[in-house]
Amino acid sequence: MIDNICKFLAETFPTDFASWLLGEAIILTKLEPSELSVEPIRADAVIFLESSEVILHIEFQTEPNQNIPFRMTDYRLRLYRKFPDKQIHQVVIYLTPSRSPLVHETQFNIGKLNHEFSVIRLWEQPTAIFQQYQGLFPFATLSQTSNPEETLRQVARQIENIQDKRLQSHLAASTAIISGIALNKEIIQRLLRSEIMKESVIYQEILQEGEAKGLAKGKAEERNQIALNMLRSNIAIDLIAQVTGLTLKQVQKLQKLAIQQTKPAKASKPKHSAKL
Repeated sequence: MIDNICKFLAETFPTDFASWLLGEAIILTKLEPSELSVEPIRADAVIFLESSEVILHIEFQTEPNQNIPFRMTDYRLRLYRKFPDKQIHQVVIYLTPSRSPLVHETQFNIGKLNHEFSVIRLWEQPTAIFQQYQGLFPFATLSQTSNPEETLRQVARQIENIQDKRLQSHLAASTAIISGIALNKEIIQRLLRSEIMKESVIYQEILQEGEAKGLAKGKAEERNQIALNMLRSNIAIDLIAQVTGLTLKQVQKLQKLAIQQTKPAKASKPKHSAKL
């Protein structure tokens, strides 16, 4: 979910991200990874933004990742193949504080090939930057603040003052989700009004995701019960797997459970009364 929120923010507020990462309020539009000639590497939180002269490649990471240097190099070569005349700016943004040396790696070296990219560790970034641009509000609590709760309170006030209700709801929902990295749910709920977030497509997506998980759990339970009923009727396990869609291992596990349930409980030994 955090990956999707980061991508949503970069796509919705590209000028704010350009101001922060490029130092200039360049108007950028989204570039689909599928436009690169080679099949894209799986990267959930990768975003490409482009103008007529510049491409900004951003990767958001919640955890250290040893594959980042190679991935950045691979994308750089793909981008060069497609856009040889454009300036390419690549930035990896780490969201969660880490002592791993991986969050400091900015180079990929193999033989004579050497590639460099930029790395931003949010917890080292001045908080003021994220209070200056609306699209960066959600990241403020992850910045170099000594009091994330107070920072969220300040951001919440700024969000309250946004006149565009749709924009206001998107930022409130995004801030609530990303702030969950630094603050507990109770603090976030106290400082950000839920009625504002309910209008956001992001908030609706969270609800739908929760409903989908609930439905999936219900279907799984129903499927398991069907399999158990079939087992009790002595139906072959390979047929049960075919009918229910379960794997043979899953059916065998249920079979053990069914056997345990049919075993008679051991009768407890009568207690002998003490002789007088």
